[in-house]
Amino acid sequence: MSIKIVTDSTADLSPELKSRYGIEVVPLTVHFGEEVYYDGVDLTQDEFLEKVYTSPDFPKSGQASPATFLELFRRIIAEGNEVLYVGLSAELSGTYASACLAAQELADAPIAIVDSRNLSMGIGILALHAAEMAEAGVPLQEIATRLTAMTARVKTSFIVDSLDFLYKGGRLTRTQALVGNVLQIHPRIEVVDGKMCVPEKFRGSKSKANARLLEWATANKGRIDDNWISVTHCRDEESANFIAAQLREMGLARNVVITQAGAVISTHCGPGTVGIIYVEKEA
Repeated sequence: MSIKIVTDSTADLSPELKSRYGIEVVPLTVHFGEEVYYDGVDLTQDEFLEKVYTSPDFPKSGQASPATFLELFRRIIAEGNEVLYVGLSAELSGTYASACLAAQELADAPIAIVDSRNLSMGIGILALHAAEMAEAGVPLQEIATRLTAMTARVKTSFIVDSLDFLYKGGRLTRTQALVGNVLQIHPRIEVVDGKMCVPEKFRGSKSKANARLLEWATANKGRIDDNWISVTHCRDEESANFIAAQLREMGLARNVVITQAGAVISTHCGPGTVGIIYVEKEA
């Protein structure tokens, strides 16, 4: 019996990484008024951004349902596999709760559920570690235990180019967004204890903000786990490629990957966003 790793679409794993490790993905939904799309299934990033600029409705994200998880878990178990799900922080979405409800319906089945307490590739990196442990023959519950312990060491931070999406998503007032955009303020957003916070704000060019993001990530190079570092972006390949090249030149990890934010994450951050995600070594 093998272990199947499951995550959700907010993990922002690239198609190549999902395919390489056989990771299953449960899509969240994006709503434009009455229109509903499944993230990464019938709405690509390019299609999402086109609709953002043409639709009269600002997008809203929706969680995955217990029924969706139940159907997937049943199929995987019927195929003779165990299930480990790691997904979007329970502080940010009800998707984790949906997965837990589905697992409760299959109480005797070999299913482990892990709250990443993170988002984007903060989830994705955990899923990759889980897949590597599964390939190495680590038992299901031990993977879940190790992964849960690892969540506090996942460091996720990103720079937002425009404040419009944070305003329209209800995280800023209209005045804050207008003033911030006029003054070219770029907040650095960080995930702490499963929630998003803003420890720093920069005034000036996006390139200066990107440089500060790189400084944040590499302030204590010796603490960075040398397996995976992700640079994740929403329509900002130039920044992502530059930052990834700098990280590779420093030789900080064997795998420095670039991924694109999906529609759900992009709903809240918008184009021009770029982030760095890594895991700290155990103390």
